[in-house]
Amino acid sequence: MRIGVGYDSHRFAEGIPLVLGGVDIPDHPGLLGHSDGDALVHSIIDALLGAVGEGDVGTHFPPSDQRWRGASSLTLLARIAEMLATKGWSVVNLDAVVVAESPKIAPLVESMRARLGGALSVSPDRISIKGKSNEGLGWIGAGEGLAVHAVACLSEDAGDITPSPLR
Repeated sequence: MRIGVGYDSHRFAEGIPLVLGGVDIPDHPGLLGHSDGDALVHSIIDALLGAVGEGDVGTHFPPSDQRWRGASSLTLLARIAEMLATKGWSVVNLDAVVVAESPKIAPLVESMRARLGGALSVSPDRISIKGKSNEGLGWIGAGEGLAVHAVACLSEDAGDITPSPLR
């Protein structure tokens, strides 16, 4: 088993769509980024890559490469999942925390889990996403953007792991 930690943050910007966890969120400023700016997916990619010592999202999809301008982060995540599978790694579980004053994350969690699970070819029950406020503190608290922390656990044989019921 291997564990990796990921982090990403982006500023909000008017006039671009907000995509978070592969879900389009209407009526909210988007996130500045080279691809679609999906900080949740970027932090998950970093956690996955960190678990196996393969760099970070910028190593595999550099901002200097115009192929990735405006790209769907779910497409990038699926490419990383394919690379990991080729090397014999499977996702045991992912846990992510979105730190933002808005949008509210709870109503979007199930859609995000489904989208991420599809890109990773894993059951959504292996993915946890939580939203937390920054309680008005700092640039996140001022509503200038958001940040995401993620942890990934990978195994060389995670496909054989059946989640046990909580006791």
